[in-house]
Amino acid sequence: MNTSHAIRHIRVTPIAFRDPPLLNAAGIHEPWALRSIIEIETASGIVGINESYGDEPMLEALAKAAPALIGLSPWALNEMERRVAALVAPKALTPSEFLGQQVSLAPGTHVSKTVAKVVSAFEVAMLDLQGQLVGAPIVDLLGGAARETVPFSAYLFYKYAEHIGHPYEPDPWGEALDPQQLVTQARRMIDQYGFQSIKLKAGTLPAEQEADGILALAQAFPGTPLRIDPNGNWTVATSLKIVQKLQGVLEYYEDPAPGLDGMAAVARECDVPLATNMVVTDFAEFRRNADMGCPVKIVLSDHHYWGGLRATQQLSTLCRTFDMGLSMHSNSHLGISLMAMTHLCASVPLLSYACDTHYPWQDEEVIEGGRLTFEQGSLRVPSTPGLGVTLDRVALARLHDNYLHCGIRNRDDLSQMRKYDPTFTGKQPRF
Repeated sequence: MNTSHAIRHIRVTPIAFRDPPLLNAAGIHEPWALRSIIEIETASGIVGINESYGDEPMLEALAKAAPALIGLSPWALNEMERRVAALVAPKALTPSEFLGQQVSLAPGTHVSKTVAKVVSAFEVAMLDLQGQLVGAPIVDLLGGAARETVPFSAYLFYKYAEHIGHPYEPDPWGEALDPQQLVTQARRMIDQYGFQSIKLKAGTLPAEQEADGILALAQAFPGTPLRIDPNGNWTVATSLKIVQKLQGVLEYYEDPAPGLDGMAAVARECDVPLATNMVVTDFAEFRRNADMGCPVKIVLSDHHYWGGLRATQQLSTLCRTFDMGLSMHSNSHLGISLMAMTHLCASVPLLSYACDTHYPWQDEEVIEGGRLTFEQGSLRVPSTPGLGVTLDRVALARLHDNYLHCGIRNRDDLSQMRKYDPTFTGKQPRF
């Protein structure tokens, strides 16, 4: 190994950025979203970067694993995985406790995902280093581009006009609590970004009202593919009632009922393909779905908790083997995560549907040059070395200062919702 390429330093900087009051099955987004920025520096001063989760357990896991990477080659991904697993693998798996609920609304919060999350955090930064060293974009390191652009979907939310307590000026999107307000939100997002498909985050209002929202979108945007995602907050009976009401409208049906058994019960009575980012979130869960005859037909992957870009490529191969679809899940993120997703999605021959992204909801950025530009709802795959983006250190310092002063260390949509409605329990399924 060329010793000038050896890893000599790892920096993890927690950041916070403004996040609108978006409603979901667990409650409502807090005013600040947390992320971490990872920098891996070689002895010669080259820096590879990545973006990942920013909650306290993730920061602790990254800090625990980082020293073990010192001296490694940026090419030693398998050895990095071995060392990370030895240091941060949980001694005993416990139920996912997200927002006080024994459910997996956010698979990335589950303790079983710790190794996969840390591996992914370091892997992307190491791939960024590799690309810079050989002068190639990450997509080429992953086998080359299967497509030149990656499509994304308009991601709609029911939302309030502003956060309780007025922590900063209201976002420009305004309130969205009825079908016409949803249509207005969609039209603005499509006009600005050019998205060719629409997803609605549901599970927050009575199911019939949310179905009316989808029907209003179908009328306003005829021929546009539509999806709805109640995050498992509907019973099987409600799920079947709503899919009947939306017959002929949905492209796919995402996580209507809780658990793989609940999804299987819906699948037996439903001809719309079921998608998930909740019940097939690792390879063991993929196997269980396959053993049950694949009631879930579409996996909405996320490299942040599936173990990185290479692991998600393996998932893509499995999806092809079992005649399943593949697309990508999203959470509140900035441009580094979005660019990593773009390289990944360009590298897999199987990409069945436009990907999720929260990017329109964020108005801050941590990369040089500002926000990424969409063309007709798609991002072009960079041809520049590595990720193709670099850190804006002034912005990084500002977002780190946000973190230091925002008072949030772990995401808690349930407690935030109780500030609006003290009786809210978040118990699932709610409808």
